[in-house]
Amino acid sequence: MPHIVRPEFVPDASLSRERMEGLQREIADEARFQDALEFDPRVLTNPLESASTATTGDREQPVVAGVDQSFLLEDEPERALSAIVVMRGETVLERVSAVTPLQIPYIPGLLAFREGGPILEAMAELSVEPDLFLFDGSGRIHFRQAGIATHVGVVLDVPAVGVAKSLLCGAPSSTLEDLPTGSTVPIEAGDDSRVDAPAETRLGYAVQTRQYESSNRHINPLYVSPGHRVGAETAAALVVGCTAGYKLPEPIRLADAYAEEAKAEYPLE
Repeated sequence: MPHIVRPEFVPDASLSRERMEGLQREIADEARFQDALEFDPRVLTNPLESASTATTGDREQPVVAGVDQSFLLEDEPERALSAIVVMRGETVLERVSAVTPLQIPYIPGLLAFREGGPILEAMAELSVEPDLFLFDGSGRIHFRQAGIATHVGVVLDVPAVGVAKSLLCGAPSSTLEDLPTGSTVPIEAGDDSRVDAPAETRLGYAVQTRQYESSNRHINPLYVSPGHRVGAETAAALVVGCTAGYKLPEPIRLADAYAEEAKAEYPLE
């Protein structure tokens, strides 16, 4: 299981909004938005290239965890169900979940303070040590460059990638309409005054993991950004490499399904 390395950054919902935002800036300063992986990313992103230097069989595949959240809306107070599915290749190694009360409402940009604690509770249940975490949420594509993937990634000092369904901030470098499968478009700070970063800062990528063949229907891209110990280009490539015919990468897709399944295990309060 992952261990807390930076306890001073553990999400605390009792802090003032000003202190939360200040803490996020500190976390962004500590985050490493460059590759510092303990596996060869080519095993996932380009198996043919890596085959010349490493075996790409199941034993050599990295262990990847997908992290997703669901909610027990009928409860009072509302509780979050955090679900984690851990995979090696196509094999599910472990599924864990935890339910914890939510202490603050949803505030854009402060998701980690609402849901980070529940996620850490679920991670404490893991018996395996993932090489990579994929979060349903943002990493560097964030007002203060410290979304939930960055926040939890720094707390645990683990490679983390944010995979969001909508664009929180920043600007795509070109149109995102009708992108073919496999396309990536850089997301930069640009002239978005909400982002604490120079305009040329590359926050992440819009990644088109799936697209309809018909011109009458379109699938929106995912917004992928480095959380910690992963570069922006590698983060985008890893998400594509973990996708298997669906829009979401498999670890997150299965974590999403497991979150709904696990609700039945927890009685309403």
